[in-house]
Amino acid sequence: MASFSYTARALNGELKTATIDAATREEAVAQLRRQRLTVVKVDEESKRQKPGGGKIKMRDIVIFTRQFSTMINSGLPLVQALDILAKQSENKTLQEVTRAVVFDVESGHTVADALRKHPKAFNDLYVNMVAAGEVGGILDTILMRLAVFMEKNDVLIRKVKGAMIYPGVIMSVAAIAITVLLIFVIPVFENMFGSVGLALPLPTRIVIGVSKFLRGWGGLATVVGIVASVFAIKNYYKTSDGKLVIDRALLRFPVLGDVLRKSAVSRFTRTLGTLISSGVSILDGLEITAKTAGNRVIQDAIMASRSSIAGGDTIAAPLAKSQVFPPMVISMIAVGESTGGLDEMLSKIADFYDEEVDAAVSGLLSLLEPVMIVFLGIVVGGMVIAMYLPIFDMINAVQ
Repeated sequence: MASFSYTARALNGELKTATIDAATREEAVAQLRRQRLTVVKVDEESKRQKPGGGKIKMRDIVIFTRQFSTMINSGLPLVQALDILAKQSENKTLQEVTRAVVFDVESGHTVADALRKHPKAFNDLYVNMVAAGEVGGILDTILMRLAVFMEKNDVLIRKVKGAMIYPGVIMSVAAIAITVLLIFVIPVFENMFGSVGLALPLPTRIVIGVSKFLRGWGGLATVVGIVASVFAIKNYYKTSDGKLVIDRALLRFPVLGDVLRKSAVSRFTRTLGTLISSGVSILDGLEITAKTAGNRVIQDAIMASRSSIAGGDTIAAPLAKSQVFPPMVISMIAVGESTGGLDEMLSKIADFYDEEVDAAVSGLLSLLEPVMIVFLGIVVGGMVIAMYLPIFDMINAVQ
């Protein structure tokens, strides 16, 4: 016999929360139904988990949103639709979160208020758009817009991350290969040259010196220094000044800065356009967009724009002063403001910059490939030549 906690609604509409003993969950539900109670939630006491404890992928949220939109559009009641989503979700954490949302909606909360309690699953943008959909009576339409937005944003993020992963993997493998050569291969040549007693050329002495350094305390000091530097940079980035300095440096970095800037512009325009078209106010939209900018420089520019708008200024003017956004973006936003079609204009900018990100990522990869090949050729080739120079001297001496 196990103990189950439950939440159920009586015939008079009153919610009741208590525990019940039963052999299985199904038997507990059957007992409650025999008591003429409408079951909202039943959990075994020993297996209850805190909602949102695990990881919820973006793809899970997209599927949840699309299915929720379809069911509402088909006429299903909110609670029934959420209950179905909780049962069919493959992500256990999302199941728990959805059950908690069902309970809150049954208790009289709006869907937006219920979702707001789970920020790890549903961010500010999601919650505010759902709230606008509920007020306007177009929740199904808003949810579909959200799903499309999240899919496009996910694709954009994966493109930028993909541009970082490829050179990172190549350089990591190259670093491992060079380290193996210096620690295990070069000492073999060093012993061979030492037994002959020839005077070694300068390049050979340099390579052997680096090998000895890595095999001694210098290698350990190098590893510790790299790890300490990574931690120091991460901690510095968590500070307000550090994030601003590093994000500004990244935007100024050749080629990579262009990719990051264009992806930030695409995310900003698509997010703001989606929020405005969904009925969210421009000031709330800018605040939410700033939080999802992904770059402190872009965030500060958006917040400065928000402050100016609150004082009666336009969006375009303060964005132009920040010198972060390209002139074309500023001009198109100004046109959108003057014509009353700002949301449509922002969507067009986002579509354009999605293509620009593709081109920028391709350009970055096409530039990095020859640079990495030349770098590896110089380093590895230089080590090989340095080791063969004494061998040539040995051959000449024998002749």
